[in-house]
Amino acid sequence: MEEAIDVLLYSIPKEQRSIIKADIEKKISLHSVFPDEIETYPWAGHLGLRLADKVLSILHKSKTSLIFTNTRAQCEIWYHKLLDLDPDLAGQIAMHHGSISKEIREWVEEALYEGRIKAVVCTSSLDLGVDFRPVETIIQIGSPKGVSRFVQRAGRSGHQPGAESHIWFVPTHALELVEAAGLRMAIENHSLEDRIPYIRSFDVLIQYLMTLAVSEGFYADQIFEEIRNTFSYESINQEEWLQILQFLVSGSDSLQAYDEYKKIEIAPDGKYYVSDKRKILRHKLSIGTIISEVMISIKLLKGTHLGVIEEYFVSQLKPGDVFWFAGRALELVRFKDMTAQVRPSQAKNGKIPSYMGGRLPLSSQMSQVLREKIYSYTEKNITDREITVLIPLFEMQSKRSLIPRRNEFLIEYFESKEGHHLLMYPFEGRNVHEGMAALIAKRLSMMLPITFSIAMNDLGFELLSDQEIDVDNLINPALFSTIDLASDIQSSINNVEMARRKFRDIARISGMIFTGFPGKQKKDRHLQASSQLIFEVFREYEPDNLLFRQTYDEVMTFQLEEQRLRQCLQKIISSHIIISKPQKATPFSFPIIVDRLSREKLSSEKLDDRIKKMTAELTK
Repeated sequence: MEEAIDVLLYSIPKEQRSIIKADIEKKISLHSVFPDEIETYPWAGHLGLRLADKVLSILHKSKTSLIFTNTRAQCEIWYHKLLDLDPDLAGQIAMHHGSISKEIREWVEEALYEGRIKAVVCTSSLDLGVDFRPVETIIQIGSPKGVSRFVQRAGRSGHQPGAESHIWFVPTHALELVEAAGLRMAIENHSLEDRIPYIRSFDVLIQYLMTLAVSEGFYADQIFEEIRNTFSYESINQEEWLQILQFLVSGSDSLQAYDEYKKIEIAPDGKYYVSDKRKILRHKLSIGTIISEVMISIKLLKGTHLGVIEEYFVSQLKPGDVFWFAGRALELVRFKDMTAQVRPSQAKNGKIPSYMGGRLPLSSQMSQVLREKIYSYTEKNITDREITVLIPLFEMQSKRSLIPRRNEFLIEYFESKEGHHLLMYPFEGRNVHEGMAALIAKRLSMMLPITFSIAMNDLGFELLSDQEIDVDNLINPALFSTIDLASDIQSSINNVEMARRKFRDIARISGMIFTGFPGKQKKDRHLQASSQLIFEVFREYEPDNLLFRQTYDEVMTFQLEEQRLRQCLQKIISSHIIISKPQKATPFSFPIIVDRLSREKLSSEKLDDRIKKMTAELTK
């Protein structure tokens, strides 16, 4: 809250600010749902559905329940699984996520409020901003990856001052039980995540100035003083301000030959304004800073709007294909003008829509408590049932390799039919591991000619190569140095396309690319091609462009979390680096390997079959 007041009331002296907090202690009880048998080679996703019968039992004991999932695809899958297990739930259970039409969502909220349904499978769409009576039971499917998100969801039960909130944690793989124990510890210690504020977001500033220009216009000196009195733009200087104005008036240095980027005119009295009606309309249709993939409207043949779905999923379908959406089996009839026309189907099987960007990164607080709970095993200080239940898995990890103690950093290296596996375990979350994997891969490739396939999860990351690596000589503290970290990361993230993906969002917010008029939206691949072309122009001819620089700043700060990555590298350097050489994959490495396999196209066998074979080989 202290950070929030600094951002929101930046221009108001601190002595004139006040923070009002309740002194009522919120009680939250976390209950883990345990599998009947702990698998020593866990992999993400499969375990959760195996616990569906236990979730069903919890539902039947409660009058009203919310079942939170982390993604819309997971929401659809769980809704159908619960109905398959108990068809009598039809009419008593509903679904709620951001892609479902507003009318259906409002009906679900009202039905839950009035007690006409007893359970809703939902996503973060019911985290905030929806007012309804508190429910009796909250069920969280899989790790929420953040303490604040978990506490917010738990608070949907016992939603009165002094009341206790009860939330059930359903792991989607065995190691998530460690996170459950960590969540309980974080809640007890009131350890919530910070929200890093955005600063110097020039794309948002450009959109704001354009909005002023299409209305009554603005005077540069007056607006400059206004924005300098905000937290986000207090550091902007006169040179940067003039570059932003130039961008709006004539395009940047490298784009000024194109009329498309000349948006604002200057009146004789110095007012900045827009007179072109087409440019005004295009801007009004583009206002907003929440970027999503290109969305396709889902409509029944009779015309009823069901919701929206991402273009890349619909592009994989052909007429006659059946998919599940909003709890219904739908057959695609035709695709026209950014609308998928469908009709109800009686088919029992169909594709589940998947959505881009569905994986949440582990927060810094969650990473910290995760490590503490792993250390509780190595230090024989087990106080949580979750860790006790996982002892067979930890024993297998210790037998095959080892479990790092405090001030130790574990690296595993082994060979299989796939190649040579190099795995590292910082326990810092997917975002940090993505940046560190690219960094280490780049530094190793500078020592020897080698190519890596990269995979990661919240425990660690894998570098897979078809070449043998002399780990005893190449792996040393210097490999994790923070010297020239920023330049090394920037050169490595170019290779993994992070900067280009981020620039597309910035280009859309700043108005450099237009997504299209209603009913005639541009295809996602066309938007990507347009933004990449501008990106390459800036990279080649205008590397000091503010929007180009912003791209790298935001990738470093929010996607790769540079500060966390730097701290993690410093911690590794000061730790005892242990290189373990197991004969086979370990319980820690297995879910990372499966994560990579799930993204590869297996031609002759399904992923489940492949994993069963791997598990059988590992347990021999």
